[in-house]
Amino acid sequence: MSASPGRRVQDIDSARLALLNSGQAAAATLTECLAVDFAALMEATLPDIGTQAIATMREAAAAGIAQRMRLAARLVREALGPQAGDRLRKHSSDSVRGWTCFIVGAEDGMTLDQRLAAIRPLADDPHFGVREWAWMAVRPHLAADLDMAVSRLAGWSIDPSERIRRFTSEALRPRGVWCAHIATLKKHPEIALPVLELLRSDPSVYVQNSVGNWLNDASKDQPDWVRAICARWQAESPVPQTTLICRRALRVIDPKTRQGKRA
Repeated sequence: MSASPGRRVQDIDSARLALLNSGQAAAATLTECLAVDFAALMEATLPDIGTQAIATMREAAAAGIAQRMRLAARLVREALGPQAGDRLRKHSSDSVRGWTCFIVGAEDGMTLDQRLAAIRPLADDPHFGVREWAWMAVRPHLAADLDMAVSRLAGWSIDPSERIRRFTSEALRPRGVWCAHIATLKKHPEIALPVLELLRSDPSVYVQNSVGNWLNDASKDQPDWVRAICARWQAESPVPQTTLICRRALRVIDPKTRQGKRA
């Protein structure tokens, strides 16, 4: 049984919510992602995790979604070990696969290369939510070693998958969404150019929007740098894709560029 996804949590009917909470369905919208009862989902999908973990998850029901994702991953890892991530990677529930992202992010003793290799399949997941959790989970490790992160992600920026290419931009946004800012990139956005230059005329709107948002983040601290980058890119790459990226990049500091912007 299925139902049209509601615009608000309270609009989701009980049958649909039951499917989400039992892990039998993936969320179709952000609203559905937010509506999932993690304690119920944990009990349904990991009956061997123990009552204490489920009780702890239930106590955190009012916390923000990102906090609950990290908590769920910690509880799974503590109860079942880091190998639990392998068990959950292909689960039908996007939330459960999202827990795997944070298990990868929390694993001790991994090199950055190992962590990126582990997160890559999740960064390329068909579900929009899992892809967001993927970059968010490893972002602190990328921020801690920016030079190596940029070097590695530059190679991903030419990947055939638009999802992987978008990950390279989204994971390094100076400000980002639902995550800590990267102070070094706010002050020195040019560090990320080896990644951004490869995406400046990307054919995918999914990637274009991310790159435009990256530069819009940067414009809040380094507006002149963003103006200069956009001017150079449009001179060197006068194609519609680059124009759309730059319109998005300049939408706050140069509002006139919003004219003609993609809806």
